[in-house]
This record gives sequence, structure tokens and C-alpha cells, in this order.
Amino acid sequence: MSDAHSNKGPVRRFFDLPKDSVPKTLFVAVAVCLVAAMIVSAAAVALRPIQEINKAREKQINILQVAGLYENGTDVATAFTVFEPRVLELATGSFTDRFDAATFDDRAAADDPATSVALADDPAGIGRQSQFVTVYLLRDQTGAIDKVILPIHGYGLWSTLYGFIAVEENGNDIFGLQFYSHAETPGLGGEVDNPRWKALWSGKKLTDAEGVLQITVAKSAPPAGAEFHVDALAGATLTSAGIDNLVRFWMGETGYAPFLANLKAGDL
Repeated sequence: MSDAHSNKGPVRRFFDLPKDSVPKTLFVAVAVCLVAAMIVSAAAVALRPIQEINKAREKQINILQVAGLYENGTDVATAFTVFEPRVLELATGSFTDRFDAATFDDRAAADDPATSVALADDPAGIGRQSQFVTVYLLRDQTGAIDKVILPIHGYGLWSTLYGFIAVEENGNDIFGLQFYSHAETPGLGGEVDNPRWKALWSGKKLTDAEGVLQITVAKSAPPAGAEFHVDALAGATLTSAGIDNLVRFWMGETGYAPFLANLKAGDL
């Protein structure tokens, strides 16, 4: 090695290497990866507020849809103002002022040991259940409750399905049900999005005259009667069973039953 080459610093020696040398190739590859990672990270940070706005808007659209108030061209923000969001304590079936309904995060609350419990009996397959949820009240012109929109979720075949169920002011008649997030098989379990199947829920009842929960998703009507029955999805036995489990879980005593009892009694 010549004295001139040995006197060069490591940076100078690196740049004197041939362009196709292994060190230079690795350097370029690493540099490109770092620059790309920085651009992606910057874009993710910059777009996060827009993503959150779009997510909130999509949720509002789904609430409007399940309440029968959405049409193409609807000004979502304006239309959504008819709803009164309230944070509900499931155990008592009463509203709480402990949290701000405008900012309360139901999913985060379900993961927080301070606001949730681990489920030993877990037919919905959710692991933990938040003890507080955001519900949406729709009032009529007199100020009386017309409908309540209740969030529900549970495991199907491949995914956790998140949705809403709209219940009439009597606390027993279903106005509508729909899911806004899931990863079920298109054409099978994914038929939960089919308007014809969603329409089957309208007018169904949750409980019988004695207050016993009867609503069922199955291939055939239960002994209690057709008014409690929603047809299972064709070719999607496990997704249908998951929906049956999650709806019965959330409409049962560990879910909204105390709230619905208060609603029926006019104690809200």
C-alpha cells in the first residue's frame, strides 16, 4: 500500500473505492432505506390528524345509518348533531359524568385495567370488557328518547366485528343493526354488510313478555317465535354463531340489560 493511500482518512478512502464495490453498495442501500423510512414516518405523522378525522366521520355515518338518518349527500357533521352522546356505566345502567362523552375512547377503556375487567365467561371472545361505553341518544321533538344507539363487538370467524345496534324507546324492539369494521370472508361472513341481511333485524325483539332474552341468529326460528329470530348467514356458520354470541352477550345482564331496564321504566 502506498504512503499516499495510507495517509488518507477513512472517509476519503471510502469515496476512492470503485462505485460497484461492496462497501459503497451497502452504504447506498442503507442510505436509501433510511431516507425512505424518514419520509414514511413524516407522512404518517402529518396524515394522522386527517386519518383521525376520517375515522370519526365514518363512525358518525354508521351511527346515522343504523338510526335510519343517512342518505347520500347528507352533511354528516350537521346531521350527527341530533345525537346526544353519553357515557354509560354498564353495571348500574346509568349515565356517568366521570368521563367526557365527546372524547371518551371505548376501545382504550376496554384495554385499561382501571376501566375494564377480564372476562372468565366470554362468549363474545373479547377478552376484556370496559365497564363504561359511549351510547348515543336520539330524542323526538318533545325531548323524549326515541332511539338509543349501542356499540357492540365480538369475535366472528376471522376477526372482531365492531358495530352498532339501534333499539327503540321501549328498550326491546330492534330498529337496526350493522357492523362497520370486520375482516370476515367476502361473500360468506362478509355478508353482514348486505343490506338485505341487515334489514332482517328491523322489528325483531330482544326479550319475551317475561323479560327473558330470546334474540337469536340461527338457521331456524327458536321455540320462542319468529319475532326473536334473524336468519343465519348462508355458508357462514361460525360468523353467524359469533354474531349470535356477541349480540346476546351485549344485550344480556353483563351488557346493556340494566340500561334497557332503566329505559323501559323511564328512569333515565
